[in-house]
Amino acid sequence: MIGTKFQLKVWNFLKTIPKGSVKTYKEVAIAIKYPKSARAVANACAKNPYAPKIPCHRVIRSDGLLGGYSGRGGVRTKLRLLRSEKVDI
Repeated sequence: MIGTKFQLKVWNFLKTIPKGSVKTYKEVAIAIKYPKSARAVANACAKNPYAPKIPCHRVIRSDGLLGGYSGRGGVRTKLRLLRSEKVDI
């Protein structure tokens, strides 16, 4: 994978999120030991060129809304992917 150290840290964590579950950007930030970097996590997800193989679609906003999706089809694809994994969104 090619990216900054921070992006790689985020993307590697995303690969640990099990199919059918979601984390918030804040939860990811805390998990990678950057607790005040939820926005930076969102930016790293937005720059993920490996979607959906690296599942940034499994990361949502703290208020329960989907947030963005950098893969083809945007948020509609994110919603479709989550529903296909039986996530109740």
